[in-house]
Amino acid sequence: MEMERRIHLELRNRTPAAVRELVLDNCKSEGKIEGLTAEFVNLEFLSLISAGLISVSNLPKLPKLKKLELSDNKILGGLEMLAEKLPNLTHLNLSGNNVKDISTLEPLKKLDCLKSLDLFNCDVTNLNDYRESVFKLLPQLTYLDGYDREDREAPDSDAEVDGVDEEEEDEEGEDEEDEEDEDGEEEEFDEEDEDEDEDVEGEEDEDEVSGEEEEFGLDGEVDEDEDEDEDEDEEEEESGKGEKRKRETDDEGEDD
Repeated sequence: MEMERRIHLELRNRTPAAVRELVLDNCKSEGKIEGLTAEFVNLEFLSLISAGLISVSNLPKLPKLKKLELSDNKILGGLEMLAEKLPNLTHLNLSGNNVKDISTLEPLKKLDCLKSLDLFNCDVTNLNDYRESVFKLLPQLTYLDGYDREDREAPDSDAEVDGVDEEEEDEEGEDEEDEEDEDGEEEEFDEEDEDEDEDVEGEEDEDEVSGEEEEFGLDGEVDEDEDEDEDEDEEEEESGKGEKRKRETDDEGEDD
């Protein structure tokens, strides 16, 4: 894909001033940067890996750029443009380019903020006293090819070299906190729902008990009515028997 078209796609309906990172790796070019303008005033990270670049002469002024990835291109020199256009550059990767001499790096002396420089797979790394010579030429450097002057490896994070990763980590931390807050709110809602369900179940149980009590109450009243009816029947029977005995006695008296 052509570089200019790729830049248009990477904007995603944003203005150039709103872009902080721009990745244009593997874009087709005619040996120079195309489509990138000074409108990207807030750009902090630019990657142009394997973009077929021969020079960086078309690089616009990017005052906030901190990291520039130019590995696996065909850049021979012309690095003075970096010092002129990128005053706050802290990390520069020129690995896999045609840098052959220490003198080619001399324009980088003007990059006062430069802390990390990578030159892996460049011919210059085969020179005697390569590391000592580069550190002497560029005293502002902290890391060369991932190691400092005492051969101590750079930390995995480039937070010390640039501010981009630190800010991204802060944003990720804020997102995680927001997600945790949302999860906590969902748990609270779930607990409230469970409490409501328990209350409803309790009310249903009470209704069932009340219904049973009412049924038992009715049964009790029915039983009492039946007992009263039975007592009245027994009394009537006894009365009938008494009258019968009386008649029989009267009849015997008349016969006498």
